[in-house]
Amino acid sequence: MIETAYAKINLALHVRRRRDDGYHELETLFAFVDQGDRLSASPAARDVLHVKGEFAGALDDPFGNIVVKALGKLKHVPGWSVSLEKNLPVAAGLGGGSADAGAIFRMVRQWGGLPDNWHDIATALGADVPACVESRTCLGTGTGTDLAVVDDDLAGTPVLLVNPRVPLATGPVFKAWDGQDRGAMPGGSAREIALAGRNDLEMPAIGLCPPIADVLAALNDTAPLFARMSGSGATCFALYASEAARDAAAAGINADWWQMAGKLR
Repeated sequence: MIETAYAKINLALHVRRRRDDGYHELETLFAFVDQGDRLSASPAARDVLHVKGEFAGALDDPFGNIVVKALGKLKHVPGWSVSLEKNLPVAAGLGGGSADAGAIFRMVRQWGGLPDNWHDIATALGADVPACVESRTCLGTGTGTDLAVVDDDLAGTPVLLVNPRVPLATGPVFKAWDGQDRGAMPGGSAREIALAGRNDLEMPAIGLCPPIADVLAALNDTAPLFARMSGSGATCFALYASEAARDAAAAGINADWWQMAGKLR
């Protein structure tokens, strides 16, 4: 079996308050790009993971990898030998590990079906994992694990992802957030929410990783529909009216930065 672990982006991310359990109450609009990591799996005597690709070196603990954890949580016979082509940067706001886990869930569903409590299993692996299982545009609330459908009028929109090649951990970004509730995420279709929304983690992320501001400025100079940081950074994205506009923007972006072009699923 072969699956793409689709890159996750947050078209909007509103941080509302800190919960009694220490987590933050979130409102987010998830979307997924039709590009990402690639996974292949075949039967084996036991579960084993092989990692290759540009960012394979960033995964230095194969036993702690979320793919291995997902395999352990989703019981199946026989074991699987999984090859992971790591094309997405790590600690980049793209849900790379969560997307890899989501691909494993889809493989298990194709192989023999998911257990009834698959959402609970996904949630235990990470807040983005439930959304990454289906990898379709949706609304996330709570810690991001409570999902709801949305009128998706952005499917097929050309998108460009750009990362300054600086890893940025999620924890410090949330810690740097000023705690100010700037209001609820607007309602409407995906396009309406995205255009009227914001990412409350942009400023704290820029404070920790100033190159993010350079990436956003470069993307905004390409006349996109809009540009924004994804998740807790440091990857930023821009949506375009046409593939030609996206490709022209990509050609002019700093060659030292990582980039990926695609369309929203």
